[in-house]
Amino acid sequence: MNDLFTKCYTFTRADEVKEAGFYPYFRAIQQNEGPVVKIEGREIIMAGSNNYHGLTTHPRVVEAAHQALLKYGTGCSGSRYLTGTLDLHIQLEEKLAKFFNKEACLLYSTGYQTAQGIIPTLVNKGEYIVSDKDNHASIVAGTLMAKGMIAELVRYKHGDMNDLERVLKSIPLEASKLVATDGVFSTSGTIVDLPQIVELCKKYNARIMVDDAHSLGVIGKGGRGTASHFGLDDKVDLIMGTFSKSLASLGGFVVGEERVINFLKHHSPALIFSASPTPSSVAAAIAALDILTEEPERVDKLLSNAKKMRDGLKGLGFYVLDGITPVVPVILGDDVKVFQFWRKLYDSGVFVNAFVPPGVPQNLSMLRTSYMATHEDKHLNKILEVFEKIGKELGVI
Repeated sequence: MNDLFTKCYTFTRADEVKEAGFYPYFRAIQQNEGPVVKIEGREIIMAGSNNYHGLTTHPRVVEAAHQALLKYGTGCSGSRYLTGTLDLHIQLEEKLAKFFNKEACLLYSTGYQTAQGIIPTLVNKGEYIVSDKDNHASIVAGTLMAKGMIAELVRYKHGDMNDLERVLKSIPLEASKLVATDGVFSTSGTIVDLPQIVELCKKYNARIMVDDAHSLGVIGKGGRGTASHFGLDDKVDLIMGTFSKSLASLGGFVVGEERVINFLKHHSPALIFSASPTPSSVAAAIAALDILTEEPERVDKLLSNAKKMRDGLKGLGFYVLDGITPVVPVILGDDVKVFQFWRKLYDSGVFVNAFVPPGVPQNLSMLRTSYMATHEDKHLNKILEVFEKIGKELGVI
């Protein structure tokens, strides 16, 4: 007789890595100042956060969250559909719609939930969802939910526009279809070939949704994302994103045509049956968006820091993927070496993220580094110095 929990009892990989002393996950941060955090009583340079502008500790953001807490309390205790809409929610929706030059916006309680709120709501029986194979897990979850509702799910090879055209060509021209893609892919930091996708979608009668989770505040005019980066603001139908990166908070959103957003408002289970984003998180996101809008030079500083680190790591001899974004992955290829390297970095006062299969493809195990506009040269130089020392110790460079 099979026991549902057998798989749990026989899973030992994490225990083995812990016993070896290399376990890199669930490290409790005791204090966070942005570029520097305190873990296990030690100050560590944070080179693995998505807090791209370091705004989680910005005085205006913290004060906005504090004032919202005093005015509205800790939560809304209801969905947006019923008792959970605050004037703060509407204010943030209006600001985001204006920021992205779209007609309307809708907030969700988390970024992960946003794709699940959009895709299965819009793509129904007999309609098609076309997805890049390397899309974020939130989009994958949304596409699988749509498939469960008898929508047609087709995936194309990552970044392969010829394969995307093959897929689109195989679908009846008259059929309704949505192409979903990350703008900046979260693991590699690479930017989607949006101009080609726009051209193919026009040719094959498809709508486009771009996930700008790692694009907002990173690329485009003043950090306005992927469509802005390519000058295609009016060619992307839906842009979704999250507050947990550049906007220093928690929650998600989608912007697009008013009629489409209105439909989602009244049909999306992820919205209707979830408690709405908390007052303090929404207020923090508003303050962060205001700062980003008022100080667009922050984006230049962020990309400058990213270039310094990408060029620096390449110059040392590491295998680093090309790009311009602050996600700078260092490919080691072997998961054991990744764990060993991670531990030596951690012991030397630098925190990065260890990515191994199944989170990445075989032979692409990596140290995923990411940078902030608030990193100073002293932080970045220290990171390069430590990478060089450990890279030589382990025979990587």
